[in-house]
Amino acid sequence: MNMQKVRMIVKNALGEDLGTGDITTENVIKKYETSKAEIFFKEDGVLAGLPVAELVFKELDDEVEFSILKEEGETVKIGDKVAEISGRTQSILKGERLALNFLQRLSGIATNTRDHVKKIEGTGARVVDTRKTTPNLRILEKYAVRVGGGTNHRMGLYDAVLIKDNHIRSAGGVKEAIEKVKTGHTVKIEVEIESIDEIEEALEAGAHIIMLDNMEADEMREAVEIIGDRAIIEASGGITIENIRDVAETGVDMISVGALTHQIRSIDISLDLTEQ
Repeated sequence: MNMQKVRMIVKNALGEDLGTGDITTENVIKKYETSKAEIFFKEDGVLAGLPVAELVFKELDDEVEFSILKEEGETVKIGDKVAEISGRTQSILKGERLALNFLQRLSGIATNTRDHVKKIEGTGARVVDTRKTTPNLRILEKYAVRVGGGTNHRMGLYDAVLIKDNHIRSAGGVKEAIEKVKTGHTVKIEVEIESIDEIEEALEAGAHIIMLDNMEADEMREAVEIIGDRAIIEASGGITIENIRDVAETGVDMISVGALTHQIRSIDISLDLTEQ
């Protein structure tokens, strides 16, 4: 992770939550009172986001001690402690909800990704994410995908060429779209196709990656046979945990799954004060 960008995310989130101050904690808890606390899982899952949770507390109070007990990407069981915290009670309580929000969501993404990755073990295909992420949290959510064993697709519109259906319609065809983008870029070109008929046109125009969009497994298998080793092959659209194995067994190189980041359930994680 780019920790400078993560720090900006954390600072903005703290500003959103704290505003001018925590009126409950600052009135109930004495300023210099200290406590110890622990963060623990209330269900099984894959751990992701402890460095972000730690940063929340450090941004609030650099004297807070945050001890990491489990590794990122580790499978954690219900009841397992993943971190211990000690320091000013006010600082711990002010950062509690935000730290847990990050930890719960990122662990949910990592857990969801791990489930998809396990489904296609032994096929040679990779699970990749998409741009279907929470605005302003993409760097964190794509980090969680990697922690879960997945691979990142492009980070944004700026770092890879991906010609999709609307580009093709506007350009007048697959070949025309590829020819136009080739004149201004030196990176690899990926093009989305929706039918077998478009494959040769895309390859002859110089596409490096062919995305098979919303194809049935039999059609994908035929496309893989036609493309061979002339391009990297990606499957996309309508991929679920139930059908991802069938898709992987068609021989595609990678499978992009938007649900890794936009259809997840956060893991239930808690923070409890243990000592004062």
